[in-house]
Amino acid sequence: MKDNNNTLGYKRIDEYNSDTVAELASHYKEILRLIGEDPEREGLIDSPVRIAKAMQFFTHGYDLEPENIIKSAIFTEDYQQMVLVKDIEIYSLCEHHLVPIVGKAHVAYIPNGKIVGLSKIPRVVDAYARRLQVQERLTKQIKDCIQNTLNPLGVAVVIEAQHLCMSMRGVQKQNSVTTTSDFTGAFLKNKSTREEFMHLIGVKLI
Repeated sequence: MKDNNNTLGYKRIDEYNSDTVAELASHYKEILRLIGEDPEREGLIDSPVRIAKAMQFFTHGYDLEPENIIKSAIFTEDYQQMVLVKDIEIYSLCEHHLVPIVGKAHVAYIPNGKIVGLSKIPRVVDAYARRLQVQERLTKQIKDCIQNTLNPLGVAVVIEAQHLCMSMRGVQKQNSVTTTSDFTGAFLKNKSTREEFMHLIGVKLI
């Protein structure tokens, strides 16, 4: 049955800090003017506020504590084989030009008496990605978070991404993909474990 009062079922609510939105919007209005646009014309008059809200969403990872995400769903389990979550979508912003980084992350760990709810791994990835980033740091942050909170026998993280700062400007190479990796424990010490992980995600590291 449809609930006309929206009191039943799921409802998404986006909340923004009104003072931050207003301050950001004032700056974006001036940016529009400086690039040669008329911020008062019909198509742009509400854009500064839209951009301000979008930027807050793009960077909402600053308001998240990734380690607490892991800690919220740790369970005791006698399992010591690889747990892999691959093809996790990544949307981030390059800290050098504030243009998108788009790609995917592959994250695996080998439990040491504890496992984590599977949805928490993509949430950790998103919490770090939704900040101004460089891909190398993002890869390490994800690895360190899982290693430090879950204390597994090993963690493996590989990120494949396209940087629009390379494809839209600069060298303008539209099809280039950057791959970064970081490993701990069994993935670092055991070549066969690392190779199994790389085979499962279909990536070759030279």
